[in-house]
Amino acid sequence: MSLAPDPVLLDVSPEGLAVVRINRHAKRNTIDELTVAALADAFETLKGADHVRVVFLRGVGDVFSEGADHEWLRRQAERNRDDNEIDALAVARMLKHLHDLPQFTVALIEGAAYGEAVGLAAACDWGVATSGARFRLPHVRHGANPAVLAPFLVDAMGPRAARALMASALPFDAEAALRYRLIDEIVPGVEELDAAMKRLAGLALENAPDAAAQAKAFALYASQHELDDRLLKEAAKRTGASAASGEAREGVAALLDRRAPEWKS
Repeated sequence: MSLAPDPVLLDVSPEGLAVVRINRHAKRNTIDELTVAALADAFETLKGADHVRVVFLRGVGDVFSEGADHEWLRRQAERNRDDNEIDALAVARMLKHLHDLPQFTVALIEGAAYGEAVGLAAACDWGVATSGARFRLPHVRHGANPAVLAPFLVDAMGPRAARALMASALPFDAEAALRYRLIDEIVPGVEELDAAMKRLAGLALENAPDAAAQAKAFALYASQHELDDRLLKEAAKRTGASAASGEAREGVAALLDRRAPEWKS
C-alpha cells in the first residue's frame, strides 16, 4: 500500500528562497489536522533558518486552498468541546508561527482561498492573487465561529471588514480582496503569478537580512504600542544599533564604492 503524500512541501533554494506548498491537490488543497501540524512544522523550521530571506506560500496545482477538509469537519462534529478546542488552538498557533516569521512572507493565491486559507493569506506580509481567485469565510453558514482567524484578519484588513466578512460569509473576488487589504496585487494568471514571485524574491534578496528582519519586527512592535516618547526612544535605540552594525557598515561601503554588498554576491 502506497503512503499518502506529505500534506505540505518545503523547498529552500541555496540563495535563501523558501516555498511552502499545501500538497493536497486531489482534495483541492483543503486543510485537516495533519496539514495544520505540517504547516506549523514548516514555519517553525523556517523561523530558525538564518539563510532564508523570503518565504512564499502557495498551493500545489491550480488552487491555493478551499479551506477545511470536510472529513475533518465531520470528525469535529463527533468530538467534544475540549477536543475541538485543541484543534482550534493548533490552527491559531500555526497562523501565529507564520505571522511571526522574521522573513518577508508572501501568499500566492490562485483558484480559491476559503476559510482557513483566508487566515493564511492574512498572516502573510504580502499577497498576490490571480484575477480569477475567489475568497470566502463560510464558517457561520455551517454554525461555526471562525474566532481563531479573527486576530489575523483584523490585523490585515481592519476590524470593520473582518467583522463583515466573518459575520456574513460573503463571497468576494480578487478586486474586493484588494479593497479589503487582504491582498496587495492582482495579476492576470498563473504565468504572471510566477513572474510576481520571481520579482518579489529578487527584491527581497537585495536587502540586508538582519536589517529586514529587524524592520519587520519593529513594525509589529510599533503597532502594539502607543505613539509616545517611549516608543520614539525605542525606535531611536533600534535605529542607532542598526546603523552601527556590521551590515550597515558593509551597506554604506558598498553604496559609496558602487558595488554590490556582500549579501548580494
